[in-house]
Amino acid sequence: MEKGFVFLDEVLRGIRWDAKYATWDNFTGKPVDGYEVNRIVGTNELAAALHAAQERAAVLGYGLLLWDGYRPQRAVDRFLQWSEEPEDGRTKSKHYPNINRSEMIRKGYVATRSSHSRGCAIDLTLYRLDTDALVPMGGDFDLMDVISHHEAKGIAEAETRNRRILRSIMESSGFLSYECEWWHYSLINEPYPNTYFDFPITMDSERVMKGYSFP
Repeated sequence: MEKGFVFLDEVLRGIRWDAKYATWDNFTGKPVDGYEVNRIVGTNELAAALHAAQERAAVLGYGLLLWDGYRPQRAVDRFLQWSEEPEDGRTKSKHYPNINRSEMIRKGYVATRSSHSRGCAIDLTLYRLDTDALVPMGGDFDLMDVISHHEAKGIAEAETRNRRILRSIMESSGFLSYECEWWHYSLINEPYPNTYFDFPITMDSERVMKGYSFP
C-alpha cells in the first residue's frame, strides 16, 4: 500500500462496499487490471471526509455503499484500450445503451486521467439503515447516459430527491460533484493533486495501520 492510503472498510466502521471493477459486474464485463481483490482504497483525507459524510447520512437514516475509490492508472489505461476494441454487445444494454463505446471519452464518461487515480474520488450511493435497501437513484452505477446526469429529466421525483440528498451530504462533507455522474464525488482539498498512482489493489497491500479508525 502506498503511504497515505488505507482500505476504507478498515477505517470506516459499518461502511458497505462492492468494488465493481474487481468483479465481472462492470462495463468491461470482467475484472479490470489493478483490481485483484474486492476492497476499496483511498487516501487518509478521503477517509476522513467520508467519515463526515457517513455521520451526516446516518442522521437522515442512510448509510453509504461504496463502488470505487482509488483506481490504478493501469485500470484507466485498460478502459481506454477497451473503448477502442470491437463491440461485442455484452454490456452495452446495461451500461451504454445509447452511445457507442468509442464515444465514452468524448462524452465525459471515461477519462484518460482520472481523479480516482489520485486517491481523491469516490463512487457511491445511499442505502436505508432500517432496511438495508438501496435508495432508488433513477439509474445504475456506470450507466453512461444522460439519465445519469444530475437533475436529469425522465426519472421519478423521488429519485431526483434522493440524488439531491446524496449531493447535499457529500458537498457538505468537502466533496465536489460531477455533473455527468450522480454517483461520483471528489475531494475539494485533495492531498495529491498532481500525482496519478499505479499501485495495484492486492492482499499484499494490507500494510494498514491496525487500530486506526474513526469512532
